[in-house]
Amino acid sequence: MATSAAASVVSGAAQKTAEATAAIASASASVDPVAPPWLDPGHNAWQMTAGTLVALQSIPGLVVLYAGWVKHKWSINSAFMAFYAFAAVLVCWVLWGYQMSFGTQMLPLVGYPSISVDLGFELEDSNLPTADLTQEFPQASMIYFQFVFSAITLILTAGSYLCRMNFTAWMIFVPLWLTFSYCIGAFSIWGGGFLFQYGVIDYSGGYVIHLSSGTAGFVGAWWIGPRLPADRVDAKPSNITLMLVGAGILWTGWNGFNGGDPYAASPDAGVAVLNTNLCTAVSLLTWTIMDLIFFKRPSVIGAVQGMITGLVAITPAAGVVAGWGAILLGVGSGVVPWISMNILGRTKIMRQVDDTLDVFHTHFVGAIVGGVGTGLWATKKGCAAFGLTNPGGAVAGNGRQVGLQIVGALFIIGWNIVWTSLIMIFIKYVCRVPLRMTDEMCEIGDYAIHGEEPYTFEYYNRNYRRIAGYEHPGKMTDEEKAIREARASRDYGKASSGEGSGSEGVIVGQDPHAGRNSGEILPAKEGVKVE
Repeated sequence: MATSAAASVVSGAAQKTAEATAAIASASASVDPVAPPWLDPGHNAWQMTAGTLVALQSIPGLVVLYAGWVKHKWSINSAFMAFYAFAAVLVCWVLWGYQMSFGTQMLPLVGYPSISVDLGFELEDSNLPTADLTQEFPQASMIYFQFVFSAITLILTAGSYLCRMNFTAWMIFVPLWLTFSYCIGAFSIWGGGFLFQYGVIDYSGGYVIHLSSGTAGFVGAWWIGPRLPADRVDAKPSNITLMLVGAGILWTGWNGFNGGDPYAASPDAGVAVLNTNLCTAVSLLTWTIMDLIFFKRPSVIGAVQGMITGLVAITPAAGVVAGWGAILLGVGSGVVPWISMNILGRTKIMRQVDDTLDVFHTHFVGAIVGGVGTGLWATKKGCAAFGLTNPGGAVAGNGRQVGLQIVGALFIIGWNIVWTSLIMIFIKYVCRVPLRMTDEMCEIGDYAIHGEEPYTFEYYNRNYRRIAGYEHPGKMTDEEKAIREARASRDYGKASSGEGSGSEGVIVGQDPHAGRNSGEILPAKEGVKVE
């Protein structure tokens, strides 16, 4: 009897399970897969547009900004570091990064690593389970939107490493830093982690993106080591006009950067876009005025730096401050980072670290200005419009918010100091990959690394020609004399006609694999080998 009763219970449970499964399947079949009830087409369209604007900030925005900002011999390498990071981050993001940053909590500072490429998951309505937030667009839109933020963080970090970091080391660094640094910060502040629960406000990445990239850039630059002394002294940009093109793309793309973070085409998204442009304009003008006062001329490069610091400072505050708050942040971001860069940055201590594009001053210092400014000037209405329960900042009577912002900043700084150092140590001592190029490669630049030049109609790398012995403005070193003697002793007639082995040299200004029937022959010589 007991056995029969048990069997009856199991049979009944199985029947109920089958009925429930059938009901779910029937309900799913009745939902229009093209227009499910949770989907708001307007919100989805804006989210995808905002994500695309942020992607354009990286490619081509930062690509052309970097290519124009560095010396001509580094244009390709600098641009390609950004291109590589964009591609590598996307693959890592969908395989494990997104779920670590916005998925189910594993620890108070990270989610479980899991893939995000299942079609059923991508078609679901977007939700952040640990943060208990839902959106009216598909999960795929959220995955892409958050990816472009993670990608630009690595690209911004690269700004500190340009003009000497070994490209192989960069290839290893990108996925490791994304995993052990970016994902931690994103989950802790945005994904429902402990800083999210504490009430730290980071509207669109002042801490998650800019403070972390500024910290990692400065620390990583110390581990990598400096550029050649000559490159630090003579660091004229290759194309300031190209810089301005990239800067313009960066500025306008920030409308999606900050305007997309309400996860809706909401009133607060409009506030964020307006405040972003207002703060940036004020910061650029303030920086230019500072240059006029102290250097007696308006620097275009300085104006670009002021634009960047304005964009950085408004990012944590974009939709939670009023217009006057955006103006105050613009003044702060035009003055404080200017002082940091032009006074503190010229001290002997700071010069020990070669931060190529001054990412520390623009992103680290700018993010501190913005983060603390958020604690001071966040309004209660702005927080409510963004969906926060925070009662504003100090201006609204909540002075505690300033302390929370400082705690959040200290965590991001400390975590990135430790993990950026550990990753650099791992690459150098465990992987046995040098962090820095050789001096010979640094002397040559793009051609030594990629076998390509940014302007292929002419070989313009004067330093390479000088070392090779083709021209020299002054007294030759013993090494250069030896190179000229070797050059004079060779039969260049045979080499230029295509005879001889491939080790004879390379054709200057051409693909080294493209044949040797024309062009100028550069003799291979120990100490100036092209790798």
